[in-house]
Amino acid sequence: MPKKQILSRARKSASTTSRSKALDFFAEAGLLKRVKRSGWWVAGIENPESVADHCFRCAVIGFYMAHEEGADPYRVLAMTLFNDIHEARINDLHKMGHYYIDFKAAEKRVFADQVAPLPSRVRAEITGIRTDYDTQGTLEALVARDADILECLVQAREYCDNGYPVAKKFLKRAPGFLKTRTARELWEALQSWDSTVWWENVVKFER
Repeated sequence: MPKKQILSRARKSASTTSRSKALDFFAEAGLLKRVKRSGWWVAGIENPESVADHCFRCAVIGFYMAHEEGADPYRVLAMTLFNDIHEARINDLHKMGHYYIDFKAAEKRVFADQVAPLPSRVRAEITGIRTDYDTQGTLEALVARDADILECLVQAREYCDNGYPVAKKFLKRAPGFLKTRTARELWEALQSWDSTVWWENVVKFER
């Protein structure tokens, strides 16, 4: 077989393997649509939001906040999207579990294993984003973390407004961790916000 043909087949095989690994990563990320945010169980919510639900709105909040704070919105988006990717393998663990288990060490190990099969340039960028978030040394990391906390607070308000009063307890502690001006202002607005009425401004009822 000619050398060119051998090289061509080798490249094609390598490319197929690489794309297959990417599809594996996408499938794993898809598990987050079925992994539940376990902290809400203690509030009596039998079927709480999924991790993917949380990450989506966290990204929306982060994008908004990044513009308000003068941060790179796309880096913030990436941080919010990949922050909980490890939970596809080890699930979500609420704070009581964190008290007994060194979950942070497990997160780092899982994340390294997850991105290892990806192309080096992709792996390097995702790893850099995750390291930046974990060290909280940039404005983008602060915004992304605040977005994560705020999403939980918005969700708690929604659960309260929809008949789960125990969720109100989640509204008491988390605000003390907010770092950015925009996050604190959103928290202040949340105090008097009714999550059940926004759609009334969109839908006009006929008499």
